[in-house]
Amino acid sequence: MMTTRRGASGDYLGLLDDMAVFVRVVDAGSFSAAARQLGATPSAISRQIARLETALGTRLLERTTRKLRLSEPGRAVLTRAQDMVAAARSVMAVSNEFMDAPHGLVRISMPVALGRQVVHPVMADFLARYPDVDVQLILSDRDVDPYDDDVDLMLRITDTPPPGLAARPLLRIEHVLAATPAYLAAHGTPQHPRELAGHSCLYLGETPDDARWQFRRDKDVASVTVRGRYVANHSMIRLDGALAGVGIACLPRFTARAALDDGRLVQVLPDWAFRAPAYHGSAWLLYPPKRHLAPKVRVLIDYLATRLAQ
Repeated sequence: MMTTRRGASGDYLGLLDDMAVFVRVVDAGSFSAAARQLGATPSAISRQIARLETALGTRLLERTTRKLRLSEPGRAVLTRAQDMVAAARSVMAVSNEFMDAPHGLVRISMPVALGRQVVHPVMADFLARYPDVDVQLILSDRDVDPYDDDVDLMLRITDTPPPGLAARPLLRIEHVLAATPAYLAAHGTPQHPRELAGHSCLYLGETPDDARWQFRRDKDVASVTVRGRYVANHSMIRLDGALAGVGIACLPRFTARAALDDGRLVQVLPDWAFRAPAYHGSAWLLYPPKRHLAPKVRVLIDYLATRLAQ
């Protein structure tokens, strides 16, 4: 049974290299594999792990003929040693982050409609300003995880940004109801939300709640279940349907803006605030909370905040 070595408070400094080697052994899966990666011999690697175990007074790895297995103390030590290695990498990256001009690839995910209609139109200007920065837009309506999906930035529409991530608000996402003047002339213009029940409505259709539209005007609230012959989970398709006279569509304002401005569409119930069942809130830029962001990421955050903020 090992006994803990009691030494001076600075003894741990001499073990930092051994801790890093311990992480490499676990990642590589064997002493020989770690030795090849580090340009050392397996016996030298084994001696470093033994020295660390002696200093800590506990067995970190259970050796078998086939593989290495972490002991319970070994798992606890591994977590802390990994943090140490990650911190060392961050220290080594500081000079690049502060001294280098923005360069490299930035991967950013966002909902499909927001990416196509809001972010994409302003990206050519960004690429012209920063010729050494490349951008990959990842358009997906699912919630992306920055670590599992290997992205630098995320754009998410929500009222409550998730904990554990840095968050910067960009713009409020407002939804409107719109139809063509011809449709409204033929079927009548609703004056109250309850009248929508008698109209052909274009809505998201992913869940039953998508057909239950909520409204507020001052202290008055109203809820109506709508129906329609054409349902689509893409705002551009609903826009096309509305422009074709199919009915009254719920649309993000950024989707409907051009058609409303030139008169192809008319906003329905403009004095009522319409809350869409999904994709409501603000568009937030989310990213892992790092003290030092790479210049390529920082310039894209600042650019989008400037161009998209309302």
